[in-house]
Amino acid sequence: MQVLQVQLEIRPDPAEVGRARRWARSRLAGSGIAADGPLAETLILLVSELVTNAVVHTGCAAVVRLSLPGVGPDAEASGAGSASGADSASGAGAGSGSGEEGVVRLEVADRSGRAPVPRCVDGEATGGRGLALVDGLADRWGWSAEGAGKRIWCELDRLGGGCERGTAVYGGAAYQAV
Repeated sequence: MQVLQVQLEIRPDPAEVGRARRWARSRLAGSGIAADGPLAETLILLVSELVTNAVVHTGCAAVVRLSLPGVGPDAEASGAGSASGADSASGAGAGSGSGEEGVVRLEVADRSGRAPVPRCVDGEATGGRGLALVDGLADRWGWSAEGAGKRIWCELDRLGGGCERGTAVYGGAAYQAV
């Protein structure tokens, strides 16, 4: 099975969040993931959360990477993974994606050495729920130091469909994705 890996450079500007969502949705073409299906909607929400964290909390440029399984040569030839200079694609085995069959992987790498810190917020707060959402929606997630910065990643099992997630326990608090 081939895995298409694409990436997009983003500036430290909140307007980049919408651009990253549109870019990610456009890359689903040829992957067999319906652009308006539950897996795509979950993936786009995760893109939104991780890119928001990168641009709001770090003030640094970042790189968004997607690894999409099940992409055949026809999809790559049709341009599903290529666009302008800030957007690049490569075939199976390139980059640092999981390479597991049926796993969609999202990564956001930035140049801030600050670790992601999940927060417990009250019901009136307007922010602070991003990592709890990622924890509740993704099948797996984590982060690692990368040079002077870090890489935050999450994975969705393609067969899971991106819906009907259970309750996640994070930082001693229980969250349920509904």
